[in-house]
Amino acid sequence: MHIDHSPYFGYTPRSRLDKAVKSLVGMIEGIMIDQKLNERELAFFEGWIQENQELKDRHPFNELLPVVHAAFEDRVVTDEEKSDLMWLCNKLIKTVDFYDQITSDIQRLHGVLGGIIADGVITETELLGLRDWLAQHEQLRTRWPYDEIDSVITGVMADGKIDEKEHKMLTALFTDFITICDDKTITSPPIMINNSIGGLCAVCPEIQFDGATFCFTGASSKFKRNEFEKLVANLGGKSAKNVSRLVDYLIIGAEGNPCWAYSCYGRKVEAAVNLRKEGHTLLLVHENDFHDAVADLKG
Repeated sequence: MHIDHSPYFGYTPRSRLDKAVKSLVGMIEGIMIDQKLNERELAFFEGWIQENQELKDRHPFNELLPVVHAAFEDRVVTDEEKSDLMWLCNKLIKTVDFYDQITSDIQRLHGVLGGIIADGVITETELLGLRDWLAQHEQLRTRWPYDEIDSVITGVMADGKIDEKEHKMLTALFTDFITICDDKTITSPPIMINNSIGGLCAVCPEIQFDGATFCFTGASSKFKRNEFEKLVANLGGKSAKNVSRLVDYLIIGAEGNPCWAYSCYGRKVEAAVNLRKEGHTLLLVHENDFHDAVADLKG
């Protein structure tokens, strides 16, 4: 565990349990879209269990996991098994309510994407199933990354098939939202602004330090938060605790934070995305690009 993460764990047991339930339910939904299982999907599921060993004997996982194992045992999920699983999943979701419904459904969406990409292959059947899932959760519209994923699916499925280039693009997009090993930050998912899709993090950004305001989120393997703030101050910039219209750059730490509400981003990234959609020029910058900009300035 990264040293910057440990203080969060004492304050977030309920939120982490809630996120784990929603992510697992979504993952099961994603894996079951085609009602067939292969070894890589089963390995993905077992990997989730290994990553969450401390939860497997706790309610509701001690009720859900045996049923999932029984359904997955023969590598084929029948309609009856799928119905029973989803009934149980929906029942168990109601037992945890730390997050509001929108946040909970976004967590499920992350799980669905993880389940679809679990075997490294995205089929037309899975993409159609994902489109149906999105249609049933239109309350998420305007919330990142719902719009971006919906737009991508519409474009890819216009001709009813996924070509090699589209498969690579989908794989890159979905992989950034997988639900296991989720203590790393996002790097390349797109965001939609004015009906066009652009990258979340700026590519090779030009960073002006003098007079600019910086905000930081996530953890870094290189600097502590106060060291970042001191570095920015020495270069003529200012630091802010929270994202607002006064912020010019949000620096996203490469180590992320496993206590974030979503798999690989938290409220500051979400707030920054919303500000960008409203026309604010705030740039989201990956930590590695921040270090490159500092090195260029000092060099």
